[in-house]
Amino acid sequence: MKILALDSTAKTSTVAVLENDTLLGLYSANIQNTHSETLLPMVKSILESLKLTNDDIDAYAVSEGPGSFTGVRIGVATIKGLAFSRNKPCVGVSTIEALAENLAGTEGVVCPIMNARRGQVYTGAFLNGERFIDDCCMMLDELIPMLENKGVPIYFNGDGYDLVLDKNIANFRHTPELLRYQSAYSVGKIAYKKLISSEYVSDTNLRVEYLRKAQAEREREERLGGKN
Repeated sequence: MKILALDSTAKTSTVAVLENDTLLGLYSANIQNTHSETLLPMVKSILESLKLTNDDIDAYAVSEGPGSFTGVRIGVATIKGLAFSRNKPCVGVSTIEALAENLAGTEGVVCPIMNARRGQVYTGAFLNGERFIDDCCMMLDELIPMLENKGVPIYFNGDGYDLVLDKNIANFRHTPELLRYQSAYSVGKIAYKKLISSEYVSDTNLRVEYLRKAQAEREREERLGGKN
């Protein structure tokens, strides 16, 4: 089974092609806010380099969020476009789960964090590979004690990585830079597990997961609330 996977939920644009859970090709670019311009050319390039076409793809996978509202929408819309009318399975993968997959096999706490602004992060956490915090949006200062209480090494990744560097966190361990960013390979590996468990949808039913409302919506509600 050939799987085309991508992630554009933060600064990194990343596209991968897998044969089941084996990587065939990976293309990543750390270019901020240009996903609408870069994703499709990246898909075209990686398929051409593997001497494949979109017709050779058996399933599609995408990071469905949380993350940048624009980036999440672009990624899901790109997969919908590629899968349109092909009657092939599509899989949405949690950005947090995919980031944690970068550090699969790590002993201790793995905690992806994505900058949600206002002191908040999108996050989730895993202890020796087992999840103990579901995907959520919370204050970083509330999250840290929950991790320290485990008394084991703590590894962070995601676009919020720099937020923890000056926090003096007990048992903090540095994550190699290459493993801090989103990887479409990790998205594809998780998608493969879901595919063999029949956890997939059609392109029309593929959805995004924001975890909270967009900033524009929140500001509008705040303005309207101030009028009451």
